[in-house]
Amino acid sequence: MSAYRICFVCTGNICRSPSAEVILRARAEDAGLDVVVDSAGTDSYHVGDPADQRALRAMKTAGYDGSAHLARQFDEDWFAERDLVVALDRGHLRILYSLAPDDEAAAKIRMFRSFDPELEDLDEDDPRLDVADPYYGDDAGFTTMIEELEAAADGLVDFLLERTEHPA
Repeated sequence: MSAYRICFVCTGNICRSPSAEVILRARAEDAGLDVVVDSAGTDSYHVGDPADQRALRAMKTAGYDGSAHLARQFDEDWFAERDLVVALDRGHLRILYSLAPDDEAAAKIRMFRSFDPELEDLDEDDPRLDVADPYYGDDAGFTTMIEELEAAADGLVDFLLERTEHPA
């Protein structure tokens, strides 16, 4: 069986989605999962840029290294190459649904916080599933972002453990 492929999507691919990518990659590795994790933005204005310095600091404080990240824009052709496309807020969810070329692609789209065990029963339109954009705020918003992403990553790891091959 080939690796399970996941792409996280936010607006510019410099705060939320690269942080989610790094966190899930670390958690999946710890769980022995065979996954390929990447991220992208819905918009192109940060393509080629590194992750936001505040996001990098928040990741580092939490024990993660996002320094290799370079932003890119999501391409609808990627639906065919991914098993799961994960939106970081409801705006991204709507954009991803609009980009999905067919029902099979649309079925791959999920809200990241829907994997958080505390929130898993919420409808995908519920605002509590959004990871708030910390870009226009202070460092505290980035700390909160990391906490929300870690909780959802733990739930996503459980989801993946049920659906993928992994060591016994």
